Amino acid sequence: MTATAPGRVRRDGNLPVPVPGAGRGTGAGLLLAALATVVWSGSFVTSRALHDSVPPVQAAFWRWVVAVAAVAPFALRAAWRQRAVIRGHLPYLLLASLLGVTLYNTLVNQAGLTTTAGNMGMIMAASPVLMAVFARLGGARLGPRRTAGMLLACAGVLLLVGDGTLSLDPRPGDLWMFGAALSFAAYSALLRRRPAEIGGVVFLFTTFVAGALLLAPAFAVSLVLQGGFEPSAATVGPLVYVGVCSSAVAFFAWNRAVALIGAARAGAVYHLQPVCVAALSAVLLGESVGTAGLLCMALILGGVALAAAREG
Repeated sequence: MTATAPGRVRRDGNLPVPVPGAGRGTGAGLLLAALATVVWSGSFVTSRALHDSVPPVQAAFWRWVVAVAAVAPFALRAAWRQRAVIRGHLPYLLLASLLGVTLYNTLVNQAGLTTTAGNMGMIMAASPVLMAVFARLGGARLGPRRTAGMLLACAGVLLLVGDGTLSLDPRPGDLWMFGAALSFAAYSALLRRRPAEIGGVVFLFTTFVAGALLLAPAFAVSLVLQGGFEPSAATVGPLVYVGVCSSAVAFFAWNRAVALIGAARAGAVYHLQPVCVAALSAVLLGESVGTAGLLCMALILGGVALAAAREG
């Protein structure tokens, strides 16, 4: 890493990296973070919309095939130059691909079969709490405020999966979505150990390729047992959306936002995801949140905000 003057942005490989003290472009950074959040929220809606037309494994596989095609023009040459570095870190890259690409998105699609897009977004909003748990397992101290926030958010999730009560009879889709949030949290914790010599775009491209390859056997089994799906605007359109927008455009927008305003402020915008998902699912799918859902949303968002606040 080379030193840079305050207010400037250095680059790590092909991606911008936030420089402490940089204060320009705050408005643009917030807008880009909001763009990424809305696009990622839309991926939950598309997973729900495809639940009766495209098998979950096939939807996940084609998403990453499209994503690889979208990112390849920007990453292929650099990935070839860094092929020796990639081989040296292959176990790490395969684990990151398994958690962040293969498992996470397949579980999201599976959840879309039996729960609402609104529930998916609210459960996913609790992922920062799970990230804090992984941090604690890694030796980090949480503090009383973060612990209280985690408990509050967990209460919201329990109420949500219990359909407004604390009963232990959740819908299968809610459990699948909790598994997705757990996988994403583990992936995010793993990102802290990303090899510095692998550029951000190369890392993205490599994990997309590896994740698609890891999905290939399950995709083949799904084709044999469930058959394929009929290509149409209603099926191909959402797959192109999640492949290009959720997997490429949102990633670049998010990283640029982090470069402009820092991870903490961009993360605060991300916490609006369940609100975005609820609004999109109401408009596009006709789903209703309801009073119990609003209460759960308030508990989850309040808990995450409390857990993210600095200790006094």
